[in-house]
Formats: sequence, structure tokens, C-alpha cells
Amino acid sequence: MPPLITNIYTADPSAHVFNGKIYIYPSHDRETDIQFNDNGDQYDMADYHVFSTSSLDPAAEVTDHGIALKTEDIPWVSKQLWAPDAAYNPSTKKYLLYFPARDKEGVFRIGVASADTPEGPFTPEPEPIKGSYSIDPATFVDDDGTAYLYFGGLWGGQLQCYQKGHNIFDATWQGPKEPTGENVPSLGARVGKLDAEFKQFTEEGVKDVVILAPETGKPILADDHDRRFFEAAWMHKYKGKYYFSYSTGDTHYLCYAVGDSPYGPFTYGGRILEPVLGWTTHHSIVEFEGRWWLFHHDCELSKGIDHLRSVKVTEIFYDGEGKIVLEKPE
Repeated sequence: MPPLITNIYTADPSAHVFNGKIYIYPSHDRETDIQFNDNGDQYDMADYHVFSTSSLDPAAEVTDHGIALKTEDIPWVSKQLWAPDAAYNPSTKKYLLYFPARDKEGVFRIGVASADTPEGPFTPEPEPIKGSYSIDPATFVDDDGTAYLYFGGLWGGQLQCYQKGHNIFDATWQGPKEPTGENVPSLGARVGKLDAEFKQFTEEGVKDVVILAPETGKPILADDHDRRFFEAAWMHKYKGKYYFSYSTGDTHYLCYAVGDSPYGPFTYGGRILEPVLGWTTHHSIVEFEGRWWLFHHDCELSKGIDHLRSVKVTEIFYDGEGKIVLEKPE
């Protein structure tokens, strides 16, 4: 499958259907001399472009709407506008862009910006979302109109820095220092319910997203690198079930787990995508015109340069048991 976007390098695509079109909110990779490291310094993104298309036919035109938000627009940000996401609030008639970035102290927070149209430009709030941290925000608006924000990423995403509790940043955990040891549960993503404006968490605050191993019914362990959460949370709903999907990071799988509530717990369901060319992958899943699509990225266009990635899309299916598969069941 060829890249969907070729005029610039893009990664971490969050896709949504707005006004009958697919809108894609990716991060924008750019050339850098920074050497690869586990903290992700080579991912030195500085702005966001928004893309749209009316069709996912391979020959369909994809429109680049230009820069929707850049580092200089955001008072609290120092650098690294990483993987974003978007949502539409029907009550306020505003489109929201959620984004992670390092603050002036080098700590990742999550910000929010708003616009009157899905392509922006977006106007950021002057401060990050209270109680937010780490990276990879992903929004999910349930059938009743309630909005949730999922987030978190290990290593350079700093999720491991919060092992002493939510909102307690422990600098001694900087770097790729995951919890290890026999019977140690893996760190999970975080989720928080959003307020009526979709701009702040409610008083409930944020909760841990727990993924259970189907064979034990207990949380997946930290040493289970093939199944544990690493980054790239995404939520979608299919036939009344909540599908939490994510990247395993250093093992390069996209996996999913299924639950009965947007808070979980979720039971591991399997892999969606095998490893691609590149350090990891980051995705979104969306229904468009009655079909389901997986957006992801790889480094084929840049011939393996890790920080120069390109968005791709492929169709996915569900079998009779609700499992995600890449080939249409008979």
C-alpha cells in the first residue's frame, strides 16, 4: 500500500469523519541532525498540518490544508509537538485539537486548541490541560455525547515518571526505565472524562487503563513486551463493545483489547498489525461509509529513516466473534 500523504513526512495519524469527509491529524516529521535515542529527541516536530479526503480510493486526492498550529503559537511550549488528536463538540460547535509538547521545564503536558472548522487554524489555550501529562492524547466521544481523553507513552513519553502517583513527576525515572520483575503489572495508559467544553478533565480526574490477560484474568505484566501497553492509545466502539488499541513500542506491534466500559478493564484481544519499517507505529481506527479503516505509518518512503515517516491506510474487518482481522471473513 503506497503512502497516503507524500508532499511532506507525516506520522501518528488520527483520523475522524467530519462533515462527510475523512480528516487526518498527524504529526509532521522534519529533517534533523539529532541522533536516534530512546528519549525520542530525533522527533523534533514543530507544527501540525491537517489533511482531508472525500474518498479512500488509492487514486483519491488528499488535501493539505496547511499549518493549523505551530510551536510559536503556544505560550507554555518549548518544543516537540508530538502525536495529536481531534474532536468535535456539538454543544459549542467547536473543533478541538489535542496535542502533547514539552513545557519550559522539559516535562510533557497535553494542550488543547479550538477552531470553527475541522482544518483550523486552531487557537490554543494559554495553559496545558490541568492534570495532564505524558504524550499521545486520543479522544473518544461516546454515543451519549460524553468525551474521554486517553493518553500516555513510556520512555521519551515520560509515563514511567508517574509511578509514585498521578500528577507526581519523579525526575529519577527519566529515560527508558520501565518497571520490571516477576509479577510486576505493566504501566497502563491513562483516561479522564472531559468537561462540557471538552477542554478540562472533570473532578473525577484520570484513571489507569488496565489490560487483562485472557488466560489469567489478571493485568498483563511489565515483562510481557509482546502485549503490554507502551504508547499510542486509541478508542473506538463496535457493536456496543469498547476497543482499546495501542502500540507495544519496542516490539513494534499494534494490539487491541476489548471491554464493556470506556474506563475498562479491557481484555487483550490480539494483534492488528505486525511490525513495520521504523521504530514503532501509531495509528487510528475509524468507520467511513460503512467500512472500517486502520491509519498508521512506516518509513518506506524515506527508505528506513526512522524520524521521517509516512501515513498509510488499510481496510480492517471483524470476524463473527468481533476479532479484528486484515482479511475479509468468508
